[in-house]
Amino acid sequence: MLEFRAALNDAMAQELAADPSVLLIGEDVADAGGVFKVTEGLVERFGPERVVDTPISELALAGAAFGSAIMGLRPIVEIMFGDFVPLVMDGLVNQAAKYRFLSGGAHTVPIVVRSAVGAGGRFGAIHSQNPGIWLHGVPGLKVVCPSSPADARTLLRASVRDEDPVMFLEHKRLYSVKGPDEEPALPLGRARVVRAGSDVTVVSVMKGVPDALEAAESLAAQGIDAEVVDLRSLRPLDVATVLESVARTNRLVAVEEGSRTGGWAAGLLGAVAEEALDSLEDLWTITTPDTPVPFSPPLEDAFLPGPGRIAASLLERLQVTA
Repeated sequence: MLEFRAALNDAMAQELAADPSVLLIGEDVADAGGVFKVTEGLVERFGPERVVDTPISELALAGAAFGSAIMGLRPIVEIMFGDFVPLVMDGLVNQAAKYRFLSGGAHTVPIVVRSAVGAGGRFGAIHSQNPGIWLHGVPGLKVVCPSSPADARTLLRASVRDEDPVMFLEHKRLYSVKGPDEEPALPLGRARVVRAGSDVTVVSVMKGVPDALEAAESLAAQGIDAEVVDLRSLRPLDVATVLESVARTNRLVAVEEGSRTGGWAAGLLGAVAEEALDSLEDLWTITTPDTPVPFSPPLEDAFLPGPGRIAASLLERLQVTA
């Protein structure tokens, strides 16, 4: 079995070994091995010129990444917590994401920005956010969201090889999760049906996918056959795979660890409704409240759209008595 953090470490090691233009930069990524121990051992293997500890300045990291990328390198940047992504917005959104367009396609910006995201770890409101939706609407930028160890390795290697900037989101509550070492590889931007079903399509990313699978298994005994789709990325967003699933189930629920207002879940429902509204029996979202993430453990647990809340919502909408 493969651990999620080990899969990420292995992906970076393979890309550093395969391509001398790849480098890893970030706060505490070298000697400390990363605050979540994802980069442990890489500096010993590849040296301090390719695995670089930096000052505590996300803005400087973004500038260094952009400059090195347009000069021919392929930087992997670690932003310790996703909550600090606003500090790199100008370099990522106004420079990296637009440079290929502004150069008429003459230049690419192969940057991967890795970051730990998500609630449930008792980190409080300023260290628990999911910033994927902040970047969801930025043309030229990809937003990748793995849910399993094997897919984390596949998607990170593909992100490093991609010619466009990629925001790579790693849910903190997945780092210690273990799963099969191999699963069928899919390219960036392709969703995966991780559980077949006939009654309702449940769509999510990152920690929401194992939560949806747990809810689906608990509901199977009550006669509800849920199909679970792992989007794997928010940009590109694979609406086509979701539409294929909805054609089988006629119902859709999108589960997002984030608020409904401005979220990807509501946007996905709009895209699906535009194509298949006439054939749908029901569609809805399960999201977090429109508040910051609480620090109190009971309040944080109630805040999250976990397996129990997903199962209860499906029972209610399908009008099944528990």
